Amino acid sequence: MAAALQVLPCLTRAPLRPLLLRRPVVRLASGMALAEQAQQLFQSAVGAVLPGPMLHRALSLDPGGRQLKVRDRSFQLRQNLYLVGFGKAVLGMAAAAEELLGQHLVQGVISIPKGIRAAMEHASKWEMLLKPHSRVQVFEGAEDNLPDRDALRAALAIRQLAEGLTADDLLLVLISGGGSALLPAPIPPVTLEEKQMLTKLLAARGATIQELNTIRKALSQLKGGGLAQAAYPAQVVSLILSDVVGDPVEVIASGPTVASAHNVQDCLHILNHYGLRAALPRSVKTVLARADSDPRGPHTCGHVLNVIIGSNVLALAEAQRKAEALGYRAMVLSAAMQGDVKSVAQFYGLLARVAGTHLTPSVARASEEEAAKLHELAAELQLTDLQLEETLEAVAGARVPVCLLAGGEPTVQLQGSGKGGRNQELALRVGAELGRQPLGPIDVLFLSGGTDGQDGPTEAAGAWVTPELASQAAAEGLDMATFLAHNDSHTFFCRLQGGTHLLRTGLTGTNVMDTHLLFLRPW
Repeated sequence: MAAALQVLPCLTRAPLRPLLLRRPVVRLASGMALAEQAQQLFQSAVGAVLPGPMLHRALSLDPGGRQLKVRDRSFQLRQNLYLVGFGKAVLGMAAAAEELLGQHLVQGVISIPKGIRAAMEHASKWEMLLKPHSRVQVFEGAEDNLPDRDALRAALAIRQLAEGLTADDLLLVLISGGGSALLPAPIPPVTLEEKQMLTKLLAARGATIQELNTIRKALSQLKGGGLAQAAYPAQVVSLILSDVVGDPVEVIASGPTVASAHNVQDCLHILNHYGLRAALPRSVKTVLARADSDPRGPHTCGHVLNVIIGSNVLALAEAQRKAEALGYRAMVLSAAMQGDVKSVAQFYGLLARVAGTHLTPSVARASEEEAAKLHELAAELQLTDLQLEETLEAVAGARVPVCLLAGGEPTVQLQGSGKGGRNQELALRVGAELGRQPLGPIDVLFLSGGTDGQDGPTEAAGAWVTPELASQAAAEGLDMATFLAHNDSHTFFCRLQGGTHLLRTGLTGTNVMDTHLLFLRPW
């Protein structure tokens, strides 16, 4: 209000000037209101996939407490139940499982990210924590989502528990995103450092999560069905919170309870594609050669029941309901958003332009060239479930503001040594795209956030931007292109307006990839 009062004396001298001054103030206030709503929707998406509710919907005990029911299957309980788990959401999953199963649980071992227990305690999320006298042993490791010696110790403890089971036992396996880094057990003579180095090189060159996991499985004792094989002949029930596009159980956490469908030739093709085959350590070549000539052939996992209990689709559905309750016409574009972050940002920039002109009939339609480029980008990104035409038709018929939702996991090809994550980099790139040309009389806001609450090695989940991002950055002497060239999105958003644009949730205790929200609201 004070800023508005300061311009009132100008009214008598220049009647038009206050109108020109007021517009940015109104847009700024509108942008902040949209940002608050965007963060509400993001929180609702995360809330829908918290581990406790997910697990309780999947598991139940019969009234007599002698059978464990998992969806439509039943398993006899007679002091024969064991538990292992690994992933960013597994602490909460294990707490819920132990609360439900009580004395039936004999022993458990879980591997969780370093610092997550302290974070849950600090946030008073007691439902995510095991009780003081829990039968579940907890290992913390994989700092910054990278396998380390602590995670290796956890993996070996999990393997030891699994190998000690008999045909009378039942192993409950809890899996969520981040599980690959938390379950490193390289096949000798490959060392943890060699496997970690190869994973880093692949990630830096833009390898997809599917490609990374194909390599990890080939070099691991426990991934690619290795854990299920270690537990045989015990029955295995695997409860999975998916962090992979399409929810393929063989990919999530590198499929420790799913027989691998990949062979050595698949690995070599990936390594060739990224120019890394010649640089392989001798130990990796040895393991790949040995696997190629394994007389036993691929093992099966007929003793395993794999169940997806939560996914990005569920998170988006809840955010959609929340948006509709706030008065938006809300549509889910895709839960399979993937591909290079630059192309994804261009897609969202064009989508805002094309959808915006559908929403505001008084503005000239987007050019045929823009519409064609949008469809071309969609085809390049191979978004298998994309509802683009249906969404644009719905936008054209909307009489209210619009919220377009999507989820997935774009990839970033590292060029610099800055600090950031894929969500903050995507937001920064979308902000640059939105500012390339006027979008007409419409408020636009884009938010990208990781549902685990941690985007890369930062304390932010993501960020939100508006078309004014470039002018805001210029006013503070921040060159967006330089930050992007160094993959330094987190530093950019920390410096911009005191970090106002950062999405800060703290660790959420769950992980179902990322959520993208695009708001379009006519003036």
